[in-house]
Amino acid sequence: MSTPSDQQPPNGGLTHFDQSGQAHMVDVGGKHESHRVAVASGVIRMKPETLAIIESGSAKKGDVLGIARIAAIMAAKRTGDLIPLCHPLALTHVSVEFETNAADSSVLCTARVETYGKTGVEMEALTAVQVGLLTIYDMSKAVDKSMVMTDICVTEKRGGKSDISMARP
Repeated sequence: MSTPSDQQPPNGGLTHFDQSGQAHMVDVGGKHESHRVAVASGVIRMKPETLAIIESGSAKKGDVLGIARIAAIMAAKRTGDLIPLCHPLALTHVSVEFETNAADSSVLCTARVETYGKTGVEMEALTAVQVGLLTIYDMSKAVDKSMVMTDICVTEKRGGKSDISMARP
């Protein structure tokens, strides 16, 4: 015998679909505003000589990590325009950091996004990371078309109904 608490929510818990399976934007009107924070990260792996060019600042297109940081911040601000059912949010803070790792010839991108609102900022943090890594690829592809972006994930989420914190893969 199942009780209401045992039953799975409609659509397997996927909130962007109504009872009949049609896509819709989630109604957050009844939620309370709170301080929302999300941190996401991802890695781009490349040839050692590509990383050396990025670290030295000698790329033909300019400061790869500086441009990637601006692109990532801009992407976080435009997430609602890029992801069809995301709410447009007034972000209060976006920071993007890059850490190079010579041992595995990679760059780690970490984005932290904050707002005071009724919905979380995980998508904004993930979008920032993806666009930051894509920008590194774009600015470096003339010397290395074999770069690989990987391990993109949310590592922290605070505010709203639940908080999470997880280690990077």
